[in-house]
Amino acid sequence: MDGSAPSAAAVEWAADDALRTGAELRIVHVLDRRPYEITRFLVSDQEDRLRKAAGKVLQAAEATARARQPTVEVSTRLAEGVPAAVLREQEASELVIGNRGVGGFAGALLGSVTMEVAAQANCPVIVVRAEPREKVGEIGVGVDDSDTCEPALGYAFEQARLRGATLRLIHAWQVPVHAFAPEILYDLGEVRAAQREAVGTRIAAWRARYPEVNLVEDVQNVHPVDALTSAACDLIVVGSHGRGALGSLVLGSVSRGVLHHARCPVAVVRSQEFFRRP
Repeated sequence: MDGSAPSAAAVEWAADDALRTGAELRIVHVLDRRPYEITRFLVSDQEDRLRKAAGKVLQAAEATARARQPTVEVSTRLAEGVPAAVLREQEASELVIGNRGVGGFAGALLGSVTMEVAAQANCPVIVVRAEPREKVGEIGVGVDDSDTCEPALGYAFEQARLRGATLRLIHAWQVPVHAFAPEILYDLGEVRAAQREAVGTRIAAWRARYPEVNLVEDVQNVHPVDALTSAACDLIVVGSHGRGALGSLVLGSVSRGVLHHARCPVAVVRSQEFFRRP
C-alpha cells in the first residue's frame, strides 16, 4: 500500500479474498528513503515527517480494509528499503498489489515495482487496477500444453470454488506461418480438435478434484494475449512461465502483455505450494 488509488483497490481486493480463504490480511507500506537522501536538500526533521506520512498511509489502508470486511483479521507493517525487494521477501500465501503506484510516469499502465514483484515473487501475485468493474461471476485461466501452467490451474480452480464462479479455460493457438513453404496447408478442423483434446488432457485431474466447479472450454485461433484480455472475467490467472509448443505463458511476453492490457485483476502464479485445498 502506497496511498495510490490502485493500491487502495488492492487492499479491498485482498480483504475480500482474505474473507474467502480465512487468511489474515497484512498491509505493508515500504518507506523508500532513496529519493530523499540528497545531502544538499536534507530537512532537519525529515525522518519524523517520512515516518508520520507512512503511518497515515497505513492507517488509511487499515480503515479501508476494516470497512470493507469487518470480520477479517488485519495487521499493518511499516518496512524500510527498496519496495520491490521488500515485497518479494514477504511470507504470504499471496501478494496483492496495485498496477502502478504514486511514483513513475502518470501514463504508464504498469509500474516498475509491480512488474518486478510479479516476475520474481515466489507466491501468487495479484495485480489490481483502480477502475471498478461489474462482477460477472467468471474466472479465466490461461492453459497451454506445458506442466508449468499447473500452478495457475490450481489457483484458478480454487478461486472459482471459493467464489462459486464459472471457470473459463482459455487456450489460444496460431497456425505457423511457413514463409518458405506457402504450399503447406492445414485442416483447421483437425487442428482445433487436437487443441481441445490437449486442453481436456491438461485439466482432467483438476476436473476430478473440483467436480463442483462449472467449466467453459474456450479454444481460440488468436494470439494468447488477445484471447486472455478479451475475456469478460472477474480475474484472469496466468502462469509465470510456459514453454509448450502450443503457446507460452512467459512473463515478459504473454503474461507481461496480459498484465499491461487486461481490464480486470490478474493473478500471476508460479508455485503450487501456497494453495492446497483442505
